[in-house]
Amino acid sequence: MPFIDAADGTKIHYNDWGSGPPVVLIHGWPLDAEMWEYQSVHLASHGFRVVTYDRRGFGRSAQPWTGYDYDTMTDDLHALLEALNLTDITLVGFSMGGGEVARYAARHGTSRIARAVLLGAVTPYLLKGPTNPDGVDRSVFDQIVEGLKKDRPGFLSTFGKQLYGVGPLTFSVSSDFLQWSLNVAMLASPKATLDCVRAFSETDFRADLKALTVPTLIIHGDADATVPLKLSAEQTVKLVPHAEMKVYSGAPHGLFYTERDRLNADLLAFMA
Repeated sequence: MPFIDAADGTKIHYNDWGSGPPVVLIHGWPLDAEMWEYQSVHLASHGFRVVTYDRRGFGRSAQPWTGYDYDTMTDDLHALLEALNLTDITLVGFSMGGGEVARYAARHGTSRIARAVLLGAVTPYLLKGPTNPDGVDRSVFDQIVEGLKKDRPGFLSTFGKQLYGVGPLTFSVSSDFLQWSLNVAMLASPKATLDCVRAFSETDFRADLKALTVPTLIIHGDADATVPLKLSAEQTVKLVPHAEMKVYSGAPHGLFYTERDRLNADLLAFMA
């Protein structure tokens, strides 16, 4: 399996499929690069070089005790782009991964980035506070942490149903897919899983987004119960200089799967 070394020596696993203009896909919490299955094959089959990677602590990457802050995780991304000598990139970040797109622009610039996609992203700032009075109360994230500490499989199983919009009368995914998603999430380090809750909830990306000066596509579902549209995409589009927003009616957070055909078409159109 291919790996690159991060600045601190952490082994970062990646996949590199196809040939053509490069697309780098950054996964969300609590999954890993395998979540991009339905985008990776499709985009590589349509003339793109598709690179996905497992964030430190997740999937097949190493599981260090520390480094689950956005500066370090963005430096890991930079190390990957440098090691593969990628330029003219379409950088796509889902959920937590949207934060890495924003922080990358602010920390490393956009010389390698041609365009960006924020998909169900946690930007610009989730945590409620004096400068963000409409944010989410800290107690909500405290409950996530406590749920993970008490019963990580049980919590992530319930979270998976919310992720894909599964309810008593809604069957958007199969039970087999939910089990697969749980299996992927359980591969992650428990320390990484916990620390990343604090990272994506407490990091303020409002200044970072202003550095994202490349053409940017923002996609979000209006039925997203995990990262609500009004707190995220509707605020993000105001801060990114060259942003276009598409709202998927009825789509949950996990639209990379539930809306995969529409998403794939929109990605291809945007990159064209």
